[in-house]
Amino acid sequence: MNPKTAAKTPAPSAAPAAALLNLIQAVNQALDLAMAKDPRVMILGEDVGVNGGVFRATDGLWKKYGEDRVVDTPLAEIGIMGCAIGLALNGLRPVAEIQFDGFLPAVLDQVVCHLGRLRSRSRGKLGVPLVLRAPHGGLIHAPEHHSESPEAYFCHTPGVKVVIPSTPYDAKGLLLAAIEDPDPVVFFEPKLLYRSARGEVPSGHYTVPIGKARLMQEGKDITLVTYGAMTVTCEKAAERLTKEDNASVEILDLRTLAPLDLDAILASVGKTGRCVIAHEAPNSGSWAAEISALISERGLLRLLAPVQRVGSWDIRMPLFRLEQYYIPDADRVVLAARKALTF
Repeated sequence: MNPKTAAKTPAPSAAPAAALLNLIQAVNQALDLAMAKDPRVMILGEDVGVNGGVFRATDGLWKKYGEDRVVDTPLAEIGIMGCAIGLALNGLRPVAEIQFDGFLPAVLDQVVCHLGRLRSRSRGKLGVPLVLRAPHGGLIHAPEHHSESPEAYFCHTPGVKVVIPSTPYDAKGLLLAAIEDPDPVVFFEPKLLYRSARGEVPSGHYTVPIGKARLMQEGKDITLVTYGAMTVTCEKAAERLTKEDNASVEILDLRTLAPLDLDAILASVGKTGRCVIAHEAPNSGSWAAEISALISERGLLRLLAPVQRVGSWDIRMPLFRLEQYYIPDADRVVLAARKALTF
């Protein structure tokens, strides 16, 4: 599709000034607004067209914008990624969906060898304004390859931004910011929160800055650093720590993993002196390990206790009957926090 001869762009559906949406509805609304605003924006992926996506993130968009802009692809993740890169290099702004996080390893060749390198390789002449969307995490009783947390692979790839919202408001604002970004963004969507997270979302266009963390709640005794679906787990842990340990707990939702809002992390940990980093991924080689190292390098003298990491076990994600024992729960976050509080 040539951007100069793009299909007619219909206006987004009329909506109230703000509405109570779940996270998947917020993603859908962001895609609708982006496509209505910019005829270069298109979507491609498995079942994103007629079926509206396996989670219905693209529901209604194929009928509204046509098959030239909402493209059902074959079951070939590396092909989806390669096509999206080519489309971006030729003037479009593709949003490529990989149906499940466990299918992402197939795209790493294109991401590592091309997506993250093209601006550097071309000495700034070429940008790749592309968004790679994928569901993230577990606890939805899915089969193998459907409940992974592969964010560290992408965070380790220079030239690629990595975003993971935890609220409908942030999902919409960050996705719009990602689509408008001149460089590639990997956009993870916590599938556990797709329909359980609800919040007020303005109907119009707005963006949430990429690279800025969100202070969920203030505290003075300990900081919980987290992202994605683990924000809900940390909220439950904070409630218990406040009630049972009389602890004042601060929670920092990173929202963006790359670039990392290190200033916000150091400011919070510098205030409380204690930190627990919680996520669904295994601890070894995790993004929590990177954050912990950065805190130790740049804020060691403000620490009152060693940084604690709460992640999944260093094994493959088990089948769904055991996933509740694999992914950290509030009990494990509370235990780690108490180690720091009593050090």
